[in-house]
Amino acid sequence: MTKTTELREMSDDQLEATANEAGQTLFRLRFQSQSERLNTPSEIRKNRRTIARVKTIQTERSKATTTNP
Repeated sequence: MTKTTELREMSDDQLEATANEAGQTLFRLRFQSQSERLNTPSEIRKNRRTIARVKTIQTERSKATTTNP
């Protein structure tokens, strides 16, 4: 799991890649949870929160660039 400070140090491209990777992992985990039992059900929550953190940082950056030319 990535901490918020680590995410803030990433570039925009790295954040996008992290969000895509977490989204793909989340999809696989959801599919697996429906077809069989998960070894670590908490992974679904961790991936959802990682995606939310990345989106929050992306929103903060976009608002900072639009308000401060």
